[in-house]
Amino acid sequence: MKTKQNPHRGSDFSEFLEEEELLPEVTALALKRLVALQLQEIISEQQVTRTELANRMHTSRASLNRLLDPENPSLTVASLGKAAAALGRKVEVRFVAG
Repeated sequence: MKTKQNPHRGSDFSEFLEEEELLPEVTALALKRLVALQLQEIISEQQVTRTELANRMHTSRASLNRLLDPENPSLTVASLGKAAAALGRKVEVRFVAG
């Protein structure tokens, strides 16, 4: 028995974003939010203050705040690496098939 497809079903949201040429931007912002959330969790687990972490990273509090801001899409591999090292972690970056 064949299942009838819904005639009112349109494209999915990622297809819409792709059509509007917004998919890379939205994906990058979602990734930045994930990174910021993971960093916040590690900072909380280790009970490290932002000032202490900034000192460990040899950077300013303002720079660290930008890294931890989920709405700020700017993120460099260098700053991510510094944060990871300062927290005793490593960064893993992978490219996967789309």
